[in-house]
Amino acid sequence: MPKDSKKDTKTTKRNADDGKKRRAKKDPNAPKRGLSAYMFFSQELRQKVKEDNPEASFGQIGKILGDKWKEMDDSDKAPFAAKAEADKKRYEKEKAEHDGKE
Repeated sequence: MPKDSKKDTKTTKRNADDGKKRRAKKDPNAPKRGLSAYMFFSQELRQKVKEDNPEASFGQIGKILGDKWKEMDDSDKAPFAAKAEADKKRYEKEKAEHDGKE
């Protein structure tokens, strides 16, 4: 099948400047965002879940952790929520200090 001679490959949509703004580069010195309560829970229990389910893939371990998190009531989640709140305050403080320097 012959190539379409009408198509100009030099000005494709991919190469054309379509007027979109480019995203600014992330500051490598900026503070890391605070972790959520679920992430603290996941970090604490991931190794135990891996030991209990050695054949489980990464995705399956995530699903198991997610199911465990859903089964927990608010009182069980409270220690992780407290860690998340403390980490959020740490992030806000570091961000204010970082933004003040610039």
